[in-house]
Amino acid sequence: MEKEVLKEPKFVEDIVKVIRSGLDKEQLLDRLNDYHENDIAQSLEFLTKDERLSLYNNLGTEWMSNIFSYIEDPKPYIEELAIDKLAEVINEMDSDDAVDLLEDIDESVKAKLRPILDEDVKADIRLINSYDDDEIGSLITTNYINISKNLNIRQAMHELVHQAGDNDNISTIYVSDQDGKFCGAIDLKDLIIARVHDELDDLISYSYPYLLDHEKISESIEKIKDYAEDSLPVLNSEKELIGILTAQDVIEAVDDEMGEDYAKLAGLTAEEDLKETTMQSMKKRMPWLIVLLFLGMGVSTVVGAFEGVVAALPIVICFQSLILDMAGNVGTQSLAVTIRVLMDENLRGKDKAFLVIKEMKVGFCNGLFLGIMALVILGIYIKIFKGYTLFNAVMISGCVGISLLVAMIISSLVGTLVPLFFHKIKIDPAVASGPLITTVNDLVAVVTYYGLAWLLLIQCVHFA
Repeated sequence: MEKEVLKEPKFVEDIVKVIRSGLDKEQLLDRLNDYHENDIAQSLEFLTKDERLSLYNNLGTEWMSNIFSYIEDPKPYIEELAIDKLAEVINEMDSDDAVDLLEDIDESVKAKLRPILDEDVKADIRLINSYDDDEIGSLITTNYINISKNLNIRQAMHELVHQAGDNDNISTIYVSDQDGKFCGAIDLKDLIIARVHDELDDLISYSYPYLLDHEKISESIEKIKDYAEDSLPVLNSEKELIGILTAQDVIEAVDDEMGEDYAKLAGLTAEEDLKETTMQSMKKRMPWLIVLLFLGMGVSTVVGAFEGVVAALPIVICFQSLILDMAGNVGTQSLAVTIRVLMDENLRGKDKAFLVIKEMKVGFCNGLFLGIMALVILGIYIKIFKGYTLFNAVMISGCVGISLLVAMIISSLVGTLVPLFFHKIKIDPAVASGPLITTVNDLVAVVTYYGLAWLLLIQCVHFA
């Protein structure tokens, strides 16, 4: 019997067909209920405006709020909603999703929305907006279950059912004392299987991990990943529960942090997006480019100092880019490893010394292997295609090979020491190291290559 091979589902196409099938409201909603809100959100861009307006009228407010929370660029669709309908959608959203949606709304529309939004929604939005973008508090949602530790099992179950009507993050139930201070959490499963005569206190995990609202996101990522919980409570300075950080929030935070680190390696302070103006992008890039311009001039000056080597032996310039590229690659690899290691706040001096030695060993081994390859392959190339004698070809390729070895060892050292230095003086190594290491390694490679060419080929072998 031939096995059925599962293919990648094309839910968006199916959803569009369902919407355009002419079904009545009841049948349409029944069919759409089979699909995830994310897939419905993705299908909106393939519908006409009239089709979307018809869909908005058929979908309930709660369903609409879930769909809009998955739209990456909701602005075009927001403009299609009447102001009262938009307010209803925002009122049904999780507080963090509501904040994200409001960022895409014009100020004139916000002014109309404020009077008709629910007071608790406005309070949650103000709370989240009170935090800087790099603080944990900016990521929280108020969609959670919070009960008092003084309840019995029956009362706790009743409170769970009551709050679950407005909050769907119920896998973990958070507990506060009579003063409103956070004291622990209960796993939903434990509460469900508990007997009426059991004590609620026995179900509470009093050492449950938590985050503080003003903690930096970048400094909390590892802590969040270590616990691998569906959600983590976020407390204020008074140890009061103000919200939770969900697994989805964590994924987005990690993604944003990785994107920011990637941007930093290029000397940018943050990721650029399509919405940025040309001037904004220039302001991010220009400071480091100016610094690198002057460093590049220094590299060019050094190259000029070896003008005599190039004049006497022009073939050496053919392999300059090879040395520079490999040195830059090795330095970047060491930089990436070092920055990743530096994420460990408990890193000791002994560990840093071990890292430096390890990266130099890796640079030596890789440089030795690639240097031998360069000696053999380039020697054959120079002998056959450039017409040099075997001795001269080997000497030139040997110079390239030795330069590769030395440049890769030094580049590994530079790629490790520079971020360690910046980390020591409290400067973000991701921002400061990337472009600097590239230019420094160019300088190292140029000096190494042309210096060895001058010493070995001009002074010792007398190629001139």
